[in-house]
Amino acid sequence: MNETTPAPAVRAPARRTPAARPDGPPPRPADAATRPSAGQRAAELLQRQGVLAVLLTVVIAASFIYPTFASLDNARGITIQASFLAVVALGMTLVIITGGIDLSVGSVFALGGVLAAWASQYGFLPALLVPLAVCGAIGLLNGLLIARGNMAPFIITLATLLAARGLLLALTDEGATTYLVPKDSAFGELGQGSVWGFGYPLLIALVLFGAGGLVLQRTSFGQTLFAVGGSSDAATLMGLPVARTKILVYTLSGLLAGLAGALNAARLSSGVTIVGVGMELDAISAVVIGGTLLVGGAGSVSGTLWGVLLLAVIQNLINQIGSLNSSYQSVVSGGFLIVVVVAQRYLARSRRTT
Repeated sequence: MNETTPAPAVRAPARRTPAARPDGPPPRPADAATRPSAGQRAAELLQRQGVLAVLLTVVIAASFIYPTFASLDNARGITIQASFLAVVALGMTLVIITGGIDLSVGSVFALGGVLAAWASQYGFLPALLVPLAVCGAIGLLNGLLIARGNMAPFIITLATLLAARGLLLALTDEGATTYLVPKDSAFGELGQGSVWGFGYPLLIALVLFGAGGLVLQRTSFGQTLFAVGGSSDAATLMGLPVARTKILVYTLSGLLAGLAGALNAARLSSGVTIVGVGMELDAISAVVIGGTLLVGGAGSVSGTLWGVLLLAVIQNLINQIGSLNSSYQSVVSGGFLIVVVVAQRYLARSRRTT
């Protein structure tokens, strides 16, 4: 029987991989295309913390020019005056991050102070709960009309600004009646007491800002705020509770404005009717100067805090000069606001093109 020898296996020639061209670009990691460049990171840092650099520069320069500016008593005065605006601006920050606006906070602040002074005769808890309930209801109304009724925030909050101021005047007989906080009451101590020389309103504001920072950066609710501000339609397609989020932030804005008004009444021992005029503009200025975009989708509570302190320092410097009246604060604040808005637009463009 003939045996057949198997044919030898034919090995295919090995394919040579073409060598990389020496003049070609080096290989990049897979995520290099999505990684922000150094220019983008610098623009983002300036947008968020640029106000802190300006604040430190102003404080250092003022300390050399005016020796009394750097005193501890002056620092206490600046911080206690800034604490009320800071609480209002915290709520405004949340609203603006979602792409909204709240023009009613100045009138709600004044209304909260009158209600707190009136209710203080019945004890500590009524002095706090009454303004929070009424002012929170105004914020809730804003949120429902804006989120459920699809109405413009500018128009709705302008209407509640007028309504809250009208209710304030009705409660005080057109400003003829001033409600006083009882002397030596626990509610009065809330506004006038201090720890190591720093008033309770300042400590409350710092606690609220700490909580606000945690909410924005560490919770799903905070991320929802940024998503809604970035694109409400996209957030809806993602299944996020857009309407509920807007209702909640406007309610929080009303609550915080009412709380600030109550603290101010405790500090002054009375419900002053003329306070809060134009406060909404100061709050918006502080928020925008602090790096929060008016179109929504970006911002931080720390930037708002620096913005509030910068406005308070400017006011204090005007008082230090002596020859200028408080009207110049509006001029300086407006100038800062214009510069910041222009800078934000430039930085946003740089981040897109870098």
